[in-house]
Amino acid sequence: IVHTLKTNVPPLSVRLQKLKEVFHEKYGQWPVFYARAPGRVNLIGEHIDYCGYAVLPMAIEQNILAAVSVSDSKTIQLANTEPKYKDFSVSVDGISIDRENPQWHYYFLCGVRGIQEHLSLSSLAGMCCVVDGTIPASSGLSSSSALVCCAGLVTMEASQKSLSKVTLAETCAKCERYIGTEGGGMDQSISFLAEEGTAKLIEFNPLRATDVRLPDGAVFVIANCCVEMNKAASSHFNMRVVECRIATKMLAKARGLDWSRLLKLGDLQKELQVSLEQMLELVEEVLHPEPYSRDEICKTLGISAEQLCEDILSANTQHATVFKLYQRARHVYGEAARVLQFKAVCDSSPADAVAQLGDLMNRSHASCRDLYECSCPELDQLVDICLQAGAVGSRLTGAGWGGCTVSMVPGERIESFLQTVREQYYVPDARRSALEKQSLFVTRPGGGAAIFIEE
Repeated sequence: IVHTLKTNVPPLSVRLQKLKEVFHEKYGQWPVFYARAPGRVNLIGEHIDYCGYAVLPMAIEQNILAAVSVSDSKTIQLANTEPKYKDFSVSVDGISIDRENPQWHYYFLCGVRGIQEHLSLSSLAGMCCVVDGTIPASSGLSSSSALVCCAGLVTMEASQKSLSKVTLAETCAKCERYIGTEGGGMDQSISFLAEEGTAKLIEFNPLRATDVRLPDGAVFVIANCCVEMNKAASSHFNMRVVECRIATKMLAKARGLDWSRLLKLGDLQKELQVSLEQMLELVEEVLHPEPYSRDEICKTLGISAEQLCEDILSANTQHATVFKLYQRARHVYGEAARVLQFKAVCDSSPADAVAQLGDLMNRSHASCRDLYECSCPELDQLVDICLQAGAVGSRLTGAGWGGCTVSMVPGERIESFLQTVREQYYVPDARRSALEKQSLFVTRPGGGAAIFIEE
């Protein structure tokens, strides 16, 4: 139960003290509790959680922190310490989320509404809230999901209810769909289930997390390519979800299964009871590398264009005309296998563990770039620079199309690595150079979401 999430505030950190003062200045009262939800870096396993496959993230020290007071005012008042995110207030009975316009406060309201619906609360407590975030936005480190998780935690505590970490994670994963993102649940799961000092293998249906001890002697470094990508505001992400859904149905049909109820590539493997290697063989046998048209998909599945739009495409992929099913399925089954290999190497810790893990990360990036096409020129350039600078493995992390890379660097090379990446990627470009301080940093596995009560 979530009292495991509750701790007394340690001697107020400078950041918490500052947040407390901003809150008092804003609302003329003091917060009664604080909630924290961390961002995450996914070490390997990209774009496969929504296909039903395990992923391997760790929480990072950067997080979303909220200071909260509760009242019977029947309104939720939100403010952000970052001036570019405007104040927002809404009646507790009038919560609506505009998926055409993914503003920061709508992510917060996703978390509020998700917990309200899960707990079947007819009404909510009024709240005043100031949010402070240290996760760079649209960077692939899960700032938006951390905001949803933080809001879910705030709503649970303000309602004086208690939920398990797993229930909170599952609820917050579902409710981010209110803003139109069809994610798979990795980000919310690690935000709640993370523990300091260990990465986690996160598996779904049912949701569970297993410790993964990372090898000694290697350090993980995050580098932001400084291209922003907002998942809810673009259709790239949901397009991949849809391509995987169609690939599932085409493969199922070829194997004589009831394809209409199968949505995920992982469910198809379970149904067929074969290995990931055999799934890759099936992809080679059934799907062609040339893109599929709507017409070919409808003919193969025996459905009308209307059925395709209504039953299979999502709201922001209705315009799509071509679908790369072979490439997407090959990435998913290959990446799912790499996650299991990564964990096996961490568990058995052979002498060359660091080199083996680096190789898996490099193959993951190549697959994201060439088969899933979720990289961008800046990410590819940054990965190349990181490898030349001494990383044994480097890959994009998060949804891609911008955001961050994660690199595995032998401990003794870390100083020269950071200097080389700084000089080759950040210094030559004025905009990147200005962002470098928060864009390039060493990270360690951090703790999960928590509520703090001040003594």
